[in-house]
Amino acid sequence: MINFESERKKLVLHLKDVNAIKSKKVEQAFLNVKREEFFEEENKNLAYLDEAFSIGFGQTISQPYTIAVMLEMLKIEKDMKVLDIGSGSGYTSCLLSEITGKKGKVVAVELIKELSDKTKENPEVKKRINIELINADAVKKVFEEEFDRILVSAACPFLPKNLFDSLKEKGIAVAPVGDSFSQRIQSIIKFNDKPLKKDFLEGFFVFVPLKGSFQ
Repeated sequence: MINFESERKKLVLHLKDVNAIKSKKVEQAFLNVKREEFFEEENKNLAYLDEAFSIGFGQTISQPYTIAVMLEMLKIEKDMKVLDIGSGSGYTSCLLSEITGKKGKVVAVELIKELSDKTKENPEVKKRINIELINADAVKKVFEEEFDRILVSAACPFLPKNLFDSLKEKGIAVAPVGDSFSQRIQSIIKFNDKPLKKDFLEGFFVFVPLKGSFQ
């Protein structure tokens, strides 16, 4: 019988050792969300390996190292409103939910309906009341509200205009930007309605492509 709590703690220690987790709030989020609940029963033993895994439909649950790096770059504070693009299994949405707290809000957008429907039934998602799940084409959708932070968990050649427009002034978006073979994780700050960009330079990454109708 696997002790998932123990495995979760080991993963967090590893992520701290490699300097992916830097803050207490990101550390606590990883400790509070049961990653094994996002795996099929026969694969739950793999949940705390620092690797990405398929979740079907050509999509993946990202490597914990990569998720931690992106969450730290977002610099999320309590009570913030966060847009989670390409939410997939809902794991990152739950991490974001933990960081923003009960008075915060996470809007999780997934293009693939089957994944979105499955996420709605996930026990880790269902118990977090500040997550709103939307099945939509995120790069075409016009959002009726602005967000403090935007996380994009799929490769894109640039941050789509509609997403940048949905950022509040001084808001931050983090996305893997590049071609279909490799990307840099990029932080985009909205300042005077213009993007200030900064790349995470410690390596390249490979994400599944962001699907949808690019503007």
